[in-house]
Order: sequence, then C-alpha cells, then structure tokens
Amino acid sequence: MKAAFYTRNGPAGEVIEIGEKPKPIPEAGEVLVELAFSGVNPSDVKSRAARPLAGAYQIPHSDGSGTVEAVGEGVDVSRIGERVWTWNAAWQRPDGTAAEYAALPADQAVKLPQGVSLEAAACLGIPGMTAAHAAELLSAETDARAVLVTGAGNAVGNLACQMAKQAGFTVIGTASARRRDLADKAGCDRVLDPYVDELAKAVLEANGGAPVDAIIDMDFSSTARLLGQGVLKPHGVLIGYGSNEMGQVSFDFRQALFNCHRLSFFVVYELLAKERKAAMDRLERALGAGLDIAIDAVLPLAEAARAHERVESGTATGNVLLRC
Repeated sequence: MKAAFYTRNGPAGEVIEIGEKPKPIPEAGEVLVELAFSGVNPSDVKSRAARPLAGAYQIPHSDGSGTVEAVGEGVDVSRIGERVWTWNAAWQRPDGTAAEYAALPADQAVKLPQGVSLEAAACLGIPGMTAAHAAELLSAETDARAVLVTGAGNAVGNLACQMAKQAGFTVIGTASARRRDLADKAGCDRVLDPYVDELAKAVLEANGGAPVDAIIDMDFSSTARLLGQGVLKPHGVLIGYGSNEMGQVSFDFRQALFNCHRLSFFVVYELLAKERKAAMDRLERALGAGLDIAIDAVLPLAEAARAHERVESGTATGNVLLRC
C-alpha cells in the first residue's frame, strides 16, 4: 500500500517520505480500514518534529475515516462495509492513518452516523473528542452560565463553542481577525481579539461586568495571566487541553488559591474509558444537532509534507486533511 512515513524527526519537507508499506492484516480483535481521509492535527506535526518514534518508522496521524474492509478473529463480520472514523491510530503505534489502509483495534474504528461526510469524520478523533470532553466537563458545572472559549476560530475551540451553545451556555470566544468569521459562525455571543492590550477588561465587559463561570482553554501559557486579573469567578474552573509552552508556566497562585479556582487539564489520547464513552455520546448528539466542521484544505497523500507545513504555519482556517 502507499503511505506517508518518516524514520527520523525533523522538518516535514526533509523527513516525510511517500512509499510502499505492506498492506496490514487485521489481527484478533482488529479491523482493517480502507482509508478515505486522514486528519492532520497540531499534535501530529509536533510528534513528527520531536517525539521519539514508536518503531523503525512512523506513519503519522491518529484521525481518519473510511470503510471496514476486513475483520480479525473475534470481530463480527457484519462490520465489513461499515463507514467508520478512527481515534488514537498513531498513538504509541507506528501505523497511523496517512496511508491507504490501517489495521487497528475494533473499538478504535467507530461507526459513522448517517449523514456525516467522510471528510468531517476524519476530524472527529482529536478535534471532535477534545471538544466533546471539554463540553462534558463544562456541563458538570451545574451553576455555570457563561464560558470563555479561547481559540474559538481554531479546530477544537470552534467545536467547543458550538457544543457549549447547544447546551445553552453564553459563549464568549477569542479569535484572531483571520478566524473571526469561524467564531461568529460557531454562535459565539461575543468574539474578542486575543491580542488586545486589555483582554481581561474586554472579557468582563462582554459578560456584563461579571467574571465568567468557566474557561475552555487551548493555550494555558497565555491564559494563565488572565486568572490573576479577575476573569474567572470564585470557585470557577479552567478546562485546559493545550499550551504553547509545554514546560513550566507561571500564574498567580495566591489569586487562584483564595478564589478556589480549579484547573482541569486533560489530553484526549489518555481519556478514561468512561470519559471516552461520554464524549463519544456527546459528539454523536452534537453531530445530530448540526455540528459544523470546518475544512481548510484537502491535499493528496503525496503532499503529506505540505499538509504538515500548512498546519504548522498557523494560517489554516479549519482542519487539514489528506485524501488517501
């Protein structure tokens, strides 16, 4: 089969190769998926740049969509022909979805609801599930009404805004001028420029002078400074799934302590089984309610390096896919 892969870390244009790999055979408990699309996420480009490989080579990308072609021992043959989306395909495994086929555990190929395109399906594993789990954590805040979503025009934040609106929250989003239209389309009640000098003041004004009840955050290294500026109410929660700075991040501990702020961090790859089930259920409900998934570009498999560069550039307005 044709696949994109790399054998060492480095810049996309230097390390990503296109070549032949053996077509996988599904083992017991696995399904073989003929892939239609592969989703390229920021974590994929970070892995390619610096994360140690799981084997002698790495076919990247955890997200994908396609059709079950064959099943391994113990998997119901009725699944053959099923349209599916994948999760964690390349997480701690050498064989991701940037290929014509992928064999993976049967529960990591999820039946696709009717009416959802294969293009949209290739965005569900990381963006969709991250947003859905964040929305689950938000819904647990039974006295919360207003939420600040950073990166409302980015892939995860945009879906989180839509799910929060579906759940009845007032949503204040941050988005750059380039992504403002996506944030507006997501239904944000107010959209703020994250680069203004007095962002904390703007958040308070957008919420009628009151701090928000919760924050869904894509970059704790930036948002941490807002915690000491009164944007989050006492006993409020920051739900965080990323940070541009992955090492030490400073914040005003005294303010957080005496306001009893809670920090709820997670990485979608490591959700507990019950958390993943709840997130999948919410994601399916959101899709049924008209969840809109923005696609920035669909490139051929042979242009995998360009797809990585597109994601790394920060200029994509929506998800970047490879056509497998």
